[in-house]
Amino acid sequence: MRLTAFWTRMNQHFGEGYAESIAKDQVIAELGGRTVEQAFADGADTRSVWKAVCAAFDVPERLR
Repeated sequence: MRLTAFWTRMNQHFGEGYAESIAKDQVIAELGGRTVEQAFADGADTRSVWKAVCAAFDVPERLR
């Protein structure tokens, strides 16, 4: 998954402003207790980050 596709899905599910807030502020257990931004900074794969977001926020199947 490309980073642009990740952000498109984040924005579709959360809205643009809230998606950015989630990425910066929300610590996700499935990401090892990191935020989305921290996971990306550590080199995490976009697909695995998206799967963690989906699990943490019950993202609908159509966006997964």
